[in-house]
Amino acid sequence: MRTGLGAAFGWLWAAYAVSTYGTWLAFGAFPLLAVRVLDSSPVAVSLLEAAGLAVAALVAVPLGPWVAYRPKRPVLVATDLVRFAALASVPVAYLPGLLGYGQLLVVSVVSGAAGIAFTAASGAYLKHLVQGEDLLVANGRFESTSWAAVAVGPPLGGALVGLLGPVVTVLADAVSYLLSALAVGRIRGDDVVVARDPGTRSRAAELLRGWRSVRADPVLWRLFLNSILVGGLIMATAPLLAVLLLGRYHYPAWQYGLAFGVPALGGLVGARLCAPLVARHGRYRVLAVSGWLRSLFPLGLALVRPGVAGLVTVIVVEGLLITSMGVFNPLSATERLRRVPARHTAQVIGPWSVSGKLAQATLMVLWGFLATRIGPLPAITVSGLLLLATPLLLPKRADLTCPPAPHPERSVHADSRKEWLSGPA
Repeated sequence: MRTGLGAAFGWLWAAYAVSTYGTWLAFGAFPLLAVRVLDSSPVAVSLLEAAGLAVAALVAVPLGPWVAYRPKRPVLVATDLVRFAALASVPVAYLPGLLGYGQLLVVSVVSGAAGIAFTAASGAYLKHLVQGEDLLVANGRFESTSWAAVAVGPPLGGALVGLLGPVVTVLADAVSYLLSALAVGRIRGDDVVVARDPGTRSRAAELLRGWRSVRADPVLWRLFLNSILVGGLIMATAPLLAVLLLGRYHYPAWQYGLAFGVPALGGLVGARLCAPLVARHGRYRVLAVSGWLRSLFPLGLALVRPGVAGLVTVIVVEGLLITSMGVFNPLSATERLRRVPARHTAQVIGPWSVSGKLAQATLMVLWGFLATRIGPLPAITVSGLLLLATPLLLPKRADLTCPPAPHPERSVHADSRKEWLSGPA
């Protein structure tokens, strides 16, 4: 993990780190503002979470071609500045008492759509900066940074809210995107510039290219289905677990924060272990084992009960789950980047993110209705049972050890085969 990856990667990593810490510092800020400042109903708070996620994903769809055919550094800076402006509008409106529910929803949509565009551009730029075996090391660093931010951000954000009020973490998040833009601006060297394919004329074809690329490759298609379902089913239970622990079981807020802050350290451990495990056991075995484990552990939440024993259960189950995710996620992200031609990386990552967010929003709403019928704990149990089937969608060993399948477009297939043959075994 200490392999030098160059100054350009260092600045990109710094940009990701500062914005990720800012995001988790402001974790739960919008629902908190909606409840305590705007006196919104539980339905309105749920709508803010789910609708903001879904609409942001839909808004991001037409941004795919815009991201794909422009130099990536200006896109990264622009999306950071858009998120800074959107989030900074919240404290500006809050101070004179003008903040409204509609503004929170618009800010959620704008910042979410800009985040999807940033993810697509940064993935393409990362593949440009880092090649070969170092790509797994780079993704491991991003993953470990993400989980470290999860462990530190929410408790620190909660303390800041208690001391300075509910809007301070939103302001800190806005400033983090400004700092991220400055870090990206320090990157030197050439950029990723992709010319439009002469045979592609319609905008609809541009929008569908990413999904067609995923569907054409058996490994990408299986990884895509697995990640969409696993992420959606896990996220669908997050609001229900909050209702269960904070509402029915009356956990104090500090215990609730502890239940999700401590397990995040497992993600840091998993990300650190990913590259050594792959070097010792191979990509397929590590991907398969960690994929099965991350689908097995959530069922343990069905055992959560009130009191200290329930708190320990949540910490252990979430810790094991997040450790498995810390191993699986960098490997999955690396395999996706290895199998996608450099010229179409942004076009694949964008639709991938959009599909994931739409699935999460949809399943959150469905599980909310399910919980009203059968209760939060049974609904969480149903999610855990369904997750047990998701590893069947993981790539097969034969598919993972073969070059990518022919791309729908011949020129792209040639790029894919060349990249596979030059990549790590």
